[in-house]
Amino acid sequence: MSPRRLFIAALAASLLAATSAAAEKIKVAVTGGPPAQVMEVVKGLAAKKGLEIELVEFSDYVLPNAALDAGEVQANAFQHQPYLDNQVRDRKLKIVSVGQTYTVPLGIYSKKYKSWADIPSGASIAIPNDPTNGGRALLLLQAKGAIKLKPNVGLKPTPLDIVDNPRKLKIVEIDAAQTPRSLDDVAAAAINTNYAAQAGLNPNKDAILIEDPQGPYVNVIAVRTVDKDKPWVKILVESYRSPEVKAFMLEKFKGALLPSW
Repeated sequence: MSPRRLFIAALAASLLAATSAAAEKIKVAVTGGPPAQVMEVVKGLAAKKGLEIELVEFSDYVLPNAALDAGEVQANAFQHQPYLDNQVRDRKLKIVSVGQTYTVPLGIYSKKYKSWADIPSGASIAIPNDPTNGGRALLLLQAKGAIKLKPNVGLKPTPLDIVDNPRKLKIVEIDAAQTPRSLDDVAAAAINTNYAAQAGLNPNKDAILIEDPQGPYVNVIAVRTVDKDKPWVKILVESYRSPEVKAFMLEKFKGALLPSW
């Protein structure tokens, strides 16, 4: 073969290899609504870096992790870290988080008082009556200095775990879906963002206390443990945790999603 043909063959092989590397494809599991909407933005950014993402949308919170563990998808982005930890422990899944994304904040709202400082001693505070969200509300109150819980109480404290309550707040446990309606009867209520939005409440404007973006309930990107060091994982995480995605979240969701970076 002539030197010219050798050069052309080598160049063709190099271009083919580069094209193959640039055409890496993965499937990412999401749930509908904000997780899918954000990932659409990530998809466009990742494509510019040579990673093609196909979104696979699920309607529940169990199947995305099962699909990931089975290798049917290569990543998912829909859940917070405590939920992932429970799934890994209970279902013996071999998946791990590789990057934080955002918090869907739980907030304290009031119709009667403009700020937490205005809440009087002895006031009634409604919290969800399920262990996860009720515990989350109590942890928020502790983080803001309103109460103190037993040491090492974990992520599911109950009112029985309160060891210091200087303002003698009365904790009222009710169904999470009913917390917005309770605002007429209590001084304030801890309300999940989905229920707050349904009631016309904006966490960015209306909450008098709100979870921090870096709290324990920050959402994550998860992959199979065997894949965590693969090059595409870095591209996926960097594309997600980008200025463009942060700007989209803040503009689109108006505080209902708080970027963790």
